[in-house]
Amino acid sequence: MRACALNFNDGSKVTLVIKPLRKAVLPVAGLGTRFLPATKAMPKEMLTVVDKPLIQYAIDEARAAGIEEFCLITGRGKDSLIDYFDVAFELETTLRERNKQEALDALAPSSIAAGALIAVRQQEPLGLGHAIWCARSFIGDDPFAILLPDDLVKSSVPCLKQLVDAYNRTGGNVVAVSEVPREHTSRYGILKTGKDDGRIVEVTGLVEKPKPEEAPSNLSIIGRYVLTADVMKHLAKLERGAGGEVQLTDAMAKVIGHVPFHGLRYEGQRFDCGNKLGYLEAQIAMSIDRPDLGDSVRAFLKNYIDA
Repeated sequence: MRACALNFNDGSKVTLVIKPLRKAVLPVAGLGTRFLPATKAMPKEMLTVVDKPLIQYAIDEARAAGIEEFCLITGRGKDSLIDYFDVAFELETTLRERNKQEALDALAPSSIAAGALIAVRQQEPLGLGHAIWCARSFIGDDPFAILLPDDLVKSSVPCLKQLVDAYNRTGGNVVAVSEVPREHTSRYGILKTGKDDGRIVEVTGLVEKPKPEEAPSNLSIIGRYVLTADVMKHLAKLERGAGGEVQLTDAMAKVIGHVPFHGLRYEGQRFDCGNKLGYLEAQIAMSIDRPDLGDSVRAFLKNYIDA
């Protein structure tokens, strides 16, 4: 735990205590209707990009950022997500008996220490804000990260690690942001901005899915957040916003001015694996740099360039 001094426009100063970030919430209760029939009997977060499911990419990214405790917000039919991180005794025993060390090594990242993973059911599909509210007992008074597994980010420094580094400098809330075409602002949470150094931008307001002509900027939030527990008291009101859902963006907007709030232009390439094109592009992007696959992938892609 550390402290930093904050200066406000009215000349006042406040000492902000920055707690270490150790918790992450992963909302995984969605139905995955855009990937039917594949998701009829399998959670969309278990769809693989090359040889790892999306949920594993999210957990790996969180671990690289120092996260030690995980909360999955699940729904009916999502038990395989929990099973995935459990011990597969029969499989592991068989692999050891057959001296399949490479396969055992591949399984290792899917292991989570006992007590470090919990799952909470979101009984109604009432939006991202409602999903985060379901994790209130897990969050308590601590800062926490949110990772949406649909968003896969390829970067030399994991996206969440970039956010945590920014959080350790600024305190408060930090969200990953990227520029979107203005005609697409109605698909995203959009920032109203203040001071901007080209990398970290002060957030002075948030608007959920504004019309292009009403959008305060073209900076959108992607599925990576570092938030303080201050947001939970607003989520607890369960106020409905856009689409009749409890919007996380609305609750975050209400803490602006009370705690620091910044957007980070992260370094990396984001793939929206919640839609088919983004998912297919991620397959190519994540395989092409792998030593065991890259040359072969480049070779077969030539067969389709002019198709």
